[in-house]
Amino acid sequence: MQPLLSGRGCLFMAMKRLTLLLLSAILSAQPLQLAARQQLTMSRALLLDKIKGGWAGQTIGCAYGGPTEFCYRGVTIPDDVEIKYPEHHLQWFYDHSPGLFDDVYMDLTFVKVFSEEGLDAPASSMAKAFAYAPYPLWHANQQARYNILRGIMPPKSGFWKNNPHADCIDYQIESDFAGLMSPGMPNTASRISDKVGHLMNYGDGWYGGVFVGAMYTLAFVESDIPTIVSKALQTIPRKSKFHRCLADVLKWYGEDPTDWHRAWTLYNEKYGEDVGCPELILAPGNIDATMNSAYVAMGLLFGGGDFGRTMEIATRCGQDSDCNPSTAAGILATMLGYSGIPEKWMPNLREVEDRKFSYTTMSLLDVYEQSLNLALKNIERNGGKVLDDKVIIKVQQPKAVRLEQGFAGMTPMLLAEGIEHLGDTGNKQNVIEFDGTGITLYGNIDCPDKTYEAQLEVSIDGKTDRVMTFTSDFLRRTADCLYWHYDLKDGPHRIEFRLLNPREDANIKAWRVIQYKKVKK
Repeated sequence: MQPLLSGRGCLFMAMKRLTLLLLSAILSAQPLQLAARQQLTMSRALLLDKIKGGWAGQTIGCAYGGPTEFCYRGVTIPDDVEIKYPEHHLQWFYDHSPGLFDDVYMDLTFVKVFSEEGLDAPASSMAKAFAYAPYPLWHANQQARYNILRGIMPPKSGFWKNNPHADCIDYQIESDFAGLMSPGMPNTASRISDKVGHLMNYGDGWYGGVFVGAMYTLAFVESDIPTIVSKALQTIPRKSKFHRCLADVLKWYGEDPTDWHRAWTLYNEKYGEDVGCPELILAPGNIDATMNSAYVAMGLLFGGGDFGRTMEIATRCGQDSDCNPSTAAGILATMLGYSGIPEKWMPNLREVEDRKFSYTTMSLLDVYEQSLNLALKNIERNGGKVLDDKVIIKVQQPKAVRLEQGFAGMTPMLLAEGIEHLGDTGNKQNVIEFDGTGITLYGNIDCPDKTYEAQLEVSIDGKTDRVMTFTSDFLRRTADCLYWHYDLKDGPHRIEFRLLNPREDANIKAWRVIQYKKVKK
């Protein structure tokens, strides 16, 4: 016979059961009716305070996690490793490592286009704005830039068969603007994400941005973190991998809201393998949007509304440990407001608020005002009202976007590695034979002449498939992917490479060759 629970124990168990019931109801096909607020009146001052909080939070969070970015891959940052936030921390990154703020300057690009061209600004304007921008990019963003510079425009620029990084974190980390300009309107944010997010992502990569954008919108009108996370997940199709991943995080949080390490371990055991990113397939690290959105959710849920603790957990989850605390802190600070961010985090921010981010014409002070103006326009467009001292927001109940999935049913396997001078005459490694349904080559070109564009002809089973163009110019390069093909008939294949315009000082290197096989059911 078990001993009777104390009064406090009974209350804890009752609250735990209620939490599980609420999470289950929110994740079900029919959202809780008690949560269905039709409209919300908010002072313009409070609206601005929340918008400022969102931008300030993500900037602080980015710098907080910056020193550990990708230092811990597939492991958590141990509790005895101190995460420091010294004086002048943000200023140091502004001066010495401005590329850290790709989380922010990509957002600013889209804010600028919307501000100049209006809410109906086309995707083509967004595409050109970031493709020709002077800032460095990586993964899906850089591959999209490469595609756009060669005439492959959105949404094709982010489609997974044109962009091997389509499931990567990119739009997740730059979707903040969509939520901050759509207070209380998750479906409006989703429409913005449909336009902008498909520039560089597809499927789970796009869902990362839809989910984050929705959390920002809900942070304007909700004051409970589990509700924000759960309702935001309603924007994601239930049949998607992304939904399964985040629903599990919520379930594990409901089972034990005190132990984020347990949730982290369960997640990594079940979902830890990447199948898309050429750099990180079968390698340490994971930049997949599902994993990193899960880490953001863990930071928010287990952080319990504490600003510092939320950033710490999102950072200690590892992997892209600057982007995840940036997103988590931005969402929480939207809920708390700029005025609600604890003072200990603010002196470093105030040092840089009036400084323009590198590669841009905007500072935080600029984007506060531009985001407010966009939010006011969006409120009016979507049935709300803007008055002299207040706004009336027509609050939207989250609706799922369409289902789309890339890389479904594909299993990667290492085929070869360490190939030098790919395509050069007489290189025996110019011919690769394999058995499967797809292939990708992770690599790049070395050449001191950044104007040189290597033309690599690729043939499959005796027929020319395409000619790939490579340059060592960092801004115009491919995202370290020499070639990919995901639509091959299951069976044996022979791929041949021939460099059409060779030169002695150029070296095309394939660090790894990955083949894909169908998943056996």
